[in-house]
Amino acid sequence: MRKRQAKKRPLLPDPKFNDQLVTRFVNMLMWEGKKSTAFNIFYDALEIVEERNKDEEKTSLELWKEALSNVMPHVEVRSRRVGGATFQIPMQIRPDRKVSLAMKWLITAARKRNEKSMALRLAQEVLAAAKEEGAAVKKRVDTHKMAEANKAFSHFRF
Repeated sequence: MRKRQAKKRPLLPDPKFNDQLVTRFVNMLMWEGKKSTAFNIFYDALEIVEERNKDEEKTSLELWKEALSNVMPHVEVRSRRVGGATFQIPMQIRPDRKVSLAMKWLITAARKRNEKSMALRLAQEVLAAAKEEGAAVKKRVDTHKMAEANKAFSHFRF
């Protein structure tokens, strides 16, 4: 790299739960700079999760965090060119990338659902991921399967 690495800018915690992770999620959920709309979608989704929650001892925020941890991948495959061939090499993932991937997959899976509003889609995906089912969890399982299938090439790590 020619320039030095960019500094990590600190995130302000969200107004309702006072949590930086929520702000990070809302920033990924946001479209066209409409942060207040993204916050409204997220908070509405958590209210829906609270209503549909069968497990009374957990709050909606705890369920969301559990869903996020269920979606988090632990290994991924990276392409590496050795000789003339390109190999898919399984590698451990950095902790901040784990969280980023989990958020991205959760939001993408929610956007592909068929419910009426985005808040409802997100709520349903969070509830599904908390129970270890749904499209986002399937994405994590597929990533782990890919890494498992290519573990013979793990000696090519860089």
